[in-house]
Amino acid sequence: QVALLDIDICGPSIPKMMGLEGEQVHQSGSGWSPVYVEENLGVMSVGFLLSSPDDAVIWRGPKKNGLIKQFLRDVDWGEIDYLIVDTPPGTSDEHLSIVQYLSAAHIDGAVIITTPQEVSLQDVRKEINFCHKVKLPIIGVVENMSGFVCPKCKNESQIFPPTTGGAEKMCQNLNVPFLGKVPLDPQIGKSCDKGQSFLSEAPESPATSSYRNIIQRIQEYCDQHHFQEEKII
Repeated sequence: QVALLDIDICGPSIPKMMGLEGEQVHQSGSGWSPVYVEENLGVMSVGFLLSSPDDAVIWRGPKKNGLIKQFLRDVDWGEIDYLIVDTPPGTSDEHLSIVQYLSAAHIDGAVIITTPQEVSLQDVRKEINFCHKVKLPIIGVVENMSGFVCPKCKNESQIFPPTTGGAEKMCQNLNVPFLGKVPLDPQIGKSCDKGQSFLSEAPESPATSSYRNIIQRIQEYCDQHHFQEEKII
């Protein structure tokens, strides 16, 4: 049972990517009901509260924080195994708020996404530093858009050249786990735009294999984390 919470308040793209555009949130006696993609996958996003996907959310920090708190307090998630929180890039109000509000819940950790080039890695180093400062464990780093294999000639091109060694080298330098690389596949973008599951649409893609390996590593980390917690308790 998985809950997906989108706290990218100003750029909520999760409804589009999950094929849920136009859906509305319903309220019951037990709170807001998430919108379900599958029986075991519930989603909540500010995108469901807008009258149009093109509406701009122009809010200052306190209002954003209030909505995040409401999502955590008033949404009837039911019994869930995983709460996945999608955050905007950076280290802003949303990140501080979610870490603070979930501090008592013993967060398993953060999965940090980057692309191979140094401009992206500069920002990600700040994210890693942020996690250390707020004592948020780091599950690991994923390198996205990591090389493009031509479907015709099968040659690999580096669209975003890893001029400083890419995410793997950065993780070695900072002693942070590296979860894997996801190659650049145009079908991923198409699936996101259409709200379809890329893993179902392109089961034979090298990117699907990468996703599955990364998911397995995250799952193993979470299982180990819970096991250690139980031993402490």
